[in-house]
Amino acid sequence: MQELWSRVCNLLCNKINEQSFTTWLKPLRPKPSEDGRLLLEVPNAFFADWIEQHYLPLIEEVAREVTGSAVSVSFCIGPENETQPPRKAERTGAFAHRRLSGVLDESQLNPRFTFRSFVVGKGNELTHAACLAVAERPAAVYNPLFIYGGVGLGKTHIMQAIGHYVKVEKPTSRVFYVSSEKFMNEMIYSIQHTRTLAFKKKYRSADVLLIDDVQFLAGKESTQEEFFHTFNSLYDAQKQIVVTSDRPPKEIHMLEERLISRFNGGLVTDIQTPDLETRVAILQKKGEEERVRLPDDVALLIATHIKSNIRDLEGCLVRLLAFASLVSVRPAEITCDFAKDVLKDLIKTPERSLRIEDIQKTVADFFRVPVEAIRGKRRTSSIVLPRQIAMYVCRQMTDFSLSEIGAKFGHRDHTTVLYACDKIQHLAEADRDVGESVNRVTGLVSSATTNV
Repeated sequence: MQELWSRVCNLLCNKINEQSFTTWLKPLRPKPSEDGRLLLEVPNAFFADWIEQHYLPLIEEVAREVTGSAVSVSFCIGPENETQPPRKAERTGAFAHRRLSGVLDESQLNPRFTFRSFVVGKGNELTHAACLAVAERPAAVYNPLFIYGGVGLGKTHIMQAIGHYVKVEKPTSRVFYVSSEKFMNEMIYSIQHTRTLAFKKKYRSADVLLIDDVQFLAGKESTQEEFFHTFNSLYDAQKQIVVTSDRPPKEIHMLEERLISRFNGGLVTDIQTPDLETRVAILQKKGEEERVRLPDDVALLIATHIKSNIRDLEGCLVRLLAFASLVSVRPAEITCDFAKDVLKDLIKTPERSLRIEDIQKTVADFFRVPVEAIRGKRRTSSIVLPRQIAMYVCRQMTDFSLSEIGAKFGHRDHTTVLYACDKIQHLAEADRDVGESVNRVTGLVSSATTNV
């Protein structure tokens, strides 16, 4: 097995970047196996989860290239960690023989995405309440339910939580979770192989249909046509439909008006960027799931710098715990200095690298107005609000003075900028639409900076 793993590693190091290989694959050690499996020893369960989710298909593919036949890959925890208690009920038993499938029977539900593991905060409490009501009484309230919000804010999680709840309360219910892309691919496959009737029967027989990222149906006329008829069939049969998107129905361009009308006929609710307290709670909740206690100051450090994306928050935690395990640092002993060192490329302070011009362009793109108009002198209502929001975001997310900000907005003086910031502050609290726009713009600016 040592020779096989060495050959596999030689190929793997050319397929992924050096840092990822060194962090996740180099620490693995092959162990003897009697049944022909490639059994790899990992430092802890965090490693196993991460590798299974991100690198397992690649490892199996490369192992097949080396041996010329399919190789089953599984993991075991190193001897020094075998006494650790299982982190979840479903993980009891021999960890080495566990394989995460990431799905639950035909429903395609991720076992982690339940109401119990969902952290409720100001930005998602309405959506959480709506989803819980739908789960308790499918098709009786809020049908269809349309959930929208930015990337990584928990739309898929809360949607699948509905499916889990329904399956627990009524195991015979047919619950289907599918992304719009997979729905389209299945439809194309059914047409190619003359199985359209089976395709239609599958989705039109659902008790609860969960469609993720419906915005990807935009411009795909045939798929929209099939989904429209599936929607009508389920709705007429009083079956529950839940849809997610990265934007409200009316903002999905090239989506048929009749579909937009159907979506607006139910409840349309959003998930906003989590505030600081919610981000800290998410980290602590994730730590509880992994049976570790993250120091409060470390959780606050991560939450302060990762502002717009829950996936990034969880990624930071996984990486931090993995590195701590490698150097034999217990989770309770992790310090802020240690966290800053390990996460130095992930918790950069975006405020110091942001340019006013970048914020202006993001706001202009969001409101679909020319960036020159935001910088100019026009005072039409369609320009004034985006301009004031841009000023407000500049003040909140950068260290530029009021005068410096004003100079970039048509040489306006600092009192104009201060007035705009105060106005948006009050509007965001009083007007839900304005508050939502500010949150979404802030999230877009943060995401763009993080991904630079």
